[in-house]
This record gives sequence, structure tokens and C-alpha cells, in this order.
Amino acid sequence: MSTLAGKYIVLGLSGGIAAYKSAELCRALVKAGVTVQVVMTEAAEHFMTAVTMQALSGRPVYTSQWDAREANNMAHINLSRDADAIVVAPASADFLSKLLHGGADELLSLMCLARPIDQVPLIVAPAMNREMWSNPATQRNVLQLKADGVQVLDVGQGDQACGETGDGRMLEAEEILDDLEAFFSPKPLAGKTVLVTAGPTYEAIDPVRGITNLSSGKMGFAIARAARMAGADVTLVAGPVHLPTPRKVKRINVQSARQMLDAVQQQVDAAQVFISTAAVADWRPAHSADQKIKKDGSGQTPQLGFVENPDILATVAHSPRAVSGQLFCVGFAAESHDLLAHATAKRIRKGVPLLVGNIGPATFGQDDNALLLVDETGARELPYASKQTLAVQLMDDIARRL
Repeated sequence: MSTLAGKYIVLGLSGGIAAYKSAELCRALVKAGVTVQVVMTEAAEHFMTAVTMQALSGRPVYTSQWDAREANNMAHINLSRDADAIVVAPASADFLSKLLHGGADELLSLMCLARPIDQVPLIVAPAMNREMWSNPATQRNVLQLKADGVQVLDVGQGDQACGETGDGRMLEAEEILDDLEAFFSPKPLAGKTVLVTAGPTYEAIDPVRGITNLSSGKMGFAIARAARMAGADVTLVAGPVHLPTPRKVKRINVQSARQMLDAVQQQVDAAQVFISTAAVADWRPAHSADQKIKKDGSGQTPQLGFVENPDILATVAHSPRAVSGQLFCVGFAAESHDLLAHATAKRIRKGVPLLVGNIGPATFGQDDNALLLVDETGARELPYASKQTLAVQLMDDIARRL
């Protein structure tokens, strides 16, 4: 379940072509279980109709501070008092300037000014032309708004409606939704740095063939996202998978086990938590051919020798920082049978305080999973659920152990 479920959010629209994304955002919020109250400026109505936003939110849209539907004629007070947040998306350059100087000449800016600051956070998603965004006046306004406690989201980069290209685009609806979920999520890992490995590794036989496995990387990516939601600074070392990088997570792409080890060793000294989710190949070909190995029609198969890959988890777990307790190591075990026995033995063999086990063939490539958490005291099951839900539960468990 989304951390936004049950929230009441006022969604404000100021004038800008990016208002079409606000329709997508409204629908996404409602789908996540949010009660959405839309408030639009007069300028916003030139880009998006109130009828559309009412249909998507399921609630009447407010556009004027003189709205007679409020018995006391104080919509700017009544609509904000029970809100969990006011989200302005898009927030134009003009509206940001108005917020900074306490302008209040229409309903949305009135609400932002009249909201109880300590109870109702203000979150804005800027949207404007690249030159307007980079203008020193706008940048000063953004810095001061942040200093005043306003949550100013990032801007996107790319093609703009005016035909130019650069910074200033409003984030996509799913990106804003992700940032809102992160904002409302508990932060048990705040101030921590978390290093995660995910996906398979690929060991080349020749330029077109290799040894890999069926790991999709979904569990590791979910863990990276959950760690970021929990307030951590997250680096994700990913094997060859085609998954989008979780927002505000640093990603390092690798192919082989040795490349993954190198990347981990370069990052791990800055981490307080290391989560080894990747399904690392145990062996690699002793020699990788420079050219494709061809069949010759003789029926003879090529003789491939294998050597053992470095054990990334054990290497990190036996490092001085891990042994001294400065680095908390979590291992993963993807087994095909006898999960508890194999996971228990692997935890002891690797020398880690926590080993997370699952049945690999049942979960590779799937969106759901079930986990078994094994430590020195025994085992605890996290029942079948979405990988993202399990990742959040795992972060809570790790935070308690820290």
C-alpha cells in the first residue's frame, strides 16, 4: 500500500502548459488512495478546464476566493486546515515569486499564505522555460523558498513546448508521485549511506555468448528505492538489467562479478549498510575467446574450463569495518529447495549478521516474493507480498538492528 493512502492533498494549478501533467498526477494520486482537492488559478484555466480536474478528482474544483459554496466565504481557510499537504504543480515562475513575497491576490496563493506552516507542508513542482528557470531572479527565489521551509521539487530536462531544450520542465506525474511518497515515508535510515547490489552478473565465453542467470534485479531495485524512501543516501551497483533507476539513487552499471566487486570496493567505505542482493555467478570461464567460437561440424564441443569468481559478500563481510560493526552487511540467498537450512548455513559461512532467503525459481522476474530473514537467533518470515512492500519491511527491520 502506498504511503500516500488516506492522505488529503490540495492540488494547486498555476498557469502553464505543464498543467496537462497535473491531470495525470491527479489521477495517480487518487489511484494511490489520496483525497484530492483541486484549486486552480485563473491562469491555469487557460490550460486545463475545471471540468476535467473535477472528473479526475471526484470533487468540485475551487477557482475563486469568492466561492459562495463556503458558508463563511473563507475557502482559503477551510480548504487548507485538514490538508496533509498543499502541492502546487505546475508552479510557474510568477507563482514562485508570489509565494516568496507573500502575495495573496487569488485563492491558491491565499491558501498557501494562510496555511498552518507547522502542520501543512507546501510542496511545489516548478515548470517554466529554460531561460526563466536559469534566470538569477528565479534561482534566488527558489533558494529563499527552500530556506523558508517550502519543499521545491527538481525540474526535468528536455524538449519544451516553446521548441527549446533545457532545464525547467515539470517532472512527470510518476516522478512527482514518487517524491511525494518519499516525503511522507518514515525516515528510519536518515543520515545513513546504503550500498546495494542487484541483478545478475554476466561472464563472457566469447563476444556473443556468456554465463548468466534468471535474476531480474527487481528485488534489489525495490530495496534501493525503499532505502531512499527511508531517508538513506543510496548507491546501486547493477548487473545487466533493463530497469529504470529509482529516483535519487546513484546507479553504477557493471557486467561481470569482478567488475561488481571493483565497484563495491570503491563505494563501500562510505556506507554504513551493505545489502548484497545480486545473484552473482559463482564461476566464470577460465578464458574468454576474442572471437565467436564456431561449430566446425565435427560434433565436438569446445572445452571450457572454469574458475571460481570472487565472493563479494564474504569479502566485504570480513573487512575491518564490517568486523568492527561499522558496516552492517546483509546477504541474500536464492535457493531452489531446503531454504531454511541453506540460508542458515550460508549466513554462517559468509559471516553476516542477517541473511535473507527466497526460492529463486519462484520469484525470478516476478513482482511478488516471500522472504525468510535469518539471524543468529533464528528465522522470521516476511509473507508473500509485492517486492516493494517487502523491501520497505526489510528496511524497517535493518533500521531496528542498527
